[in-house]
Formats: sequence, structure tokens, C-alpha cells
Amino acid sequence: MSTEKTIYKKPTSLTDRPFTYCWGCGHSTIHKLIAEIVDELGIRETIIGVAPVGCAVFAYDFWNFDVTEAAHGRAPVVATAIKRVHPGKTVFCYQGDGDLASIGMAEIIHTANRGENITVIFINNTNYGMTGGQLAPTSLIGQVTTTSPNGRDVKNYGYPIRVSELLAQFEGVKYLERVKVTDAVSVIKAKKVIKKAFMNQINGVGFSMVEVLASCPANWRKDPIESNEMIDGEISKYYQVGVIKDVK
Repeated sequence: MSTEKTIYKKPTSLTDRPFTYCWGCGHSTIHKLIAEIVDELGIRETIIGVAPVGCAVFAYDFWNFDVTEAAHGRAPVVATAIKRVHPGKTVFCYQGDGDLASIGMAEIIHTANRGENITVIFINNTNYGMTGGQLAPTSLIGQVTTTSPNGRDVKNYGYPIRVSELLAQFEGVKYLERVKVTDAVSVIKAKKVIKKAFMNQINGVGFSMVEVLASCPANWRKDPIESNEMIDGEISKYYQVGVIKDVK
């Protein structure tokens, strides 16, 4: 009689295709967390994701459930349409900071203000990841990017935008929390927060968004360990993790 016990297995909601993200990138961790949550909630046959233009544009290759794409920044609009046509589905956007906070800023503001009952997973890695590491609305003051080689100067580029705090003022927004995925403890916490955001939608609470501080080693010119240290020691000081809004 076998005494072996399964401790961990690949989520059913992940395909067998290997991730194509750079080593140390936060997307792979977050993809896995979403897949685990979908399995645990038993919603694989009723969930629909909306992929962005950005590093996660091929998310449909990795998630084993329905995923559609949207034009750059328009994921909240597409998600809104899907949710209104199929109110019984669980619909979520997965967007980076270039997609959501720049070209898609109007879309996320109006979707949040209307209180659409969708879930948004917002990946903040403080740069345009897919297109070469350009300055993003979330890039830190002094941060060197390909379009700010001398560092972000507020005189020329303005200040980094705290998107979650910006959305918190809208009455339609019910839940906002910022997390990170730099170590085992923070990953476990992130999973609980993302799961809550999905549960809010299932329970009809309203608009929920989770902002995830994630690493981009390739464009930051750092190794994965240094990148996580940058999040823990620098980025999370400006973008403080924790609950920003939670309407009970």
C-alpha cells in the first residue's frame, strides 16, 4: 500500500505550455496564483479573462480557460461588455501599468466609477515591459528607463501615479488592495487578496482591483534577487502594500 501523499500539483487551469516570460518576471507567479484560485473556486468553465497589450498578451496560451484580447488599454471596456451580456460569468482583466495607467487610464477610471462588477488584476512593474523598458506613468522618481536615461525628472515627466489611490475616491469602487510577490509570505498573501477580489464579483459586491508590485529584471537590468530587493526596499515605499479601500 502506497504511503505517498500529493503535496502539490500543477493547477488544472494552467496549460502545459512553458511560460515565455523572462526569468524572475512576476507574471509567471501571478498567472499561477490565478490558476490555483480558479481551480479552488470551481469556476474554470464560467470564467473569462481579458488579456492586455503588453508582456501578458499571450496569456491565453498559459491559462486553461476562456481568454479574449482587447485593444491596448481597452480591457475594462471589453470586460464590461462581456459581464453585462453574461452576468453569470466571472470576468476579469489582467493589465500591466503601461496598458492600464497610460493609454487605458480613461477606461479604468470610467469602469471603476460605474462600479462594474468585474475584477481587475493590475501588474505594476514601473515600466513598459514588452516594448523595451520605457518610462511608464508608474516609474519612480529618478528611475532610469530607456526614455529617461538620466532618471525620471518630475519637472519634465511629472510624478508617478498611484492608480489605486486615484480610483479609491470613486463610489463605485468597492475593493482595492496592493500586494507584492517577492517571497513566500507575500505570495501567500497575494493569493488571498486576489481570491477575495474574485469572491467579491461572485457575490455581486462590485468593482474590485488588486495591484501587484512585480519585478521586471530584464528592463531593470538586475537579477531576480536584486529585483525583488528593489520592490521590498524602494518601490513598496512609494506604492505601499495593504488595503486601500474595502467597502463592507
